[in-house]
Amino acid sequence: MDVIVDAPPQANATLTLVRDFELRYDDVPVGMPVSSQRLLGLLALAGTRVPRAQVGATLWPQADEHHAAASLRSALWRMPSTPGRPLVCTSAGGLSLAEDVEVDLHRLLRETRAILVTGTPPPGLLDVDEALRCLGHDLLSCWYDDWVVDERERFRQLRLYSLDVIGLALLEQHRTGEALQVALTLVETDPLRESGQRLLIAVHLQQGNIAEAVRQYERYADLLGRELRARPSDLMTAQLRGCRVSAGRPDGSVVTLV
Repeated sequence: MDVIVDAPPQANATLTLVRDFELRYDDVPVGMPVSSQRLLGLLALAGTRVPRAQVGATLWPQADEHHAAASLRSALWRMPSTPGRPLVCTSAGGLSLAEDVEVDLHRLLRETRAILVTGTPPPGLLDVDEALRCLGHDLLSCWYDDWVVDERERFRQLRLYSLDVIGLALLEQHRTGEALQVALTLVETDPLRESGQRLLIAVHLQQGNIAEAVRQYERYADLLGRELRARPSDLMTAQLRGCRVSAGRPDGSVVTLV
């Protein structure tokens, strides 16, 4: 059971939504009831003021309006806060997350959208440990509400595209081992997504592991055929054009991609 801890005056509040929910005051974790967590999560994802009735209907969809309003009042009352600095701003127009609460998702959305526009990762995300810490996990991975699932998928697409760009940038700098970490994360996250598979093959080729590159291509081709009755794209096949190896087949036959 979470222990509710009052924060000291003037504490900085940070809210983590990527991977798991966590609220911290001056880097110290703060416990709160699940209902309050869900309220903070909803307001953080909304990014704007939300009418009370909409909050109640979203968080307690099975309850009638009266009981949903009572549950909302309880979640607000049990919300930790610093003196004079509530986490949730209330008004006749609705509820919103306090502007001074730092939310990891908001920062990552800004960075991933910038990568989407420029095709270039910021220097901080060329640190592979930082990149995988920030972009290697889903949004609120253990929450299954409809209002979370849609946002999770949107963030998932942005983070995987960003990891594609980061992995290619690392490969261009011949930081092969770090690019391999990114490629393996992409393939593990979505084995059917071709760009991650292409990155992994490119890593093998940069290392001179032609047989491993061909085996990875064949594994992906088999998976794609079984799951979607499709074939790898011409772009992927072109990566291995001209490669000729005898490794990787049980019968020792030669694999040629022309």
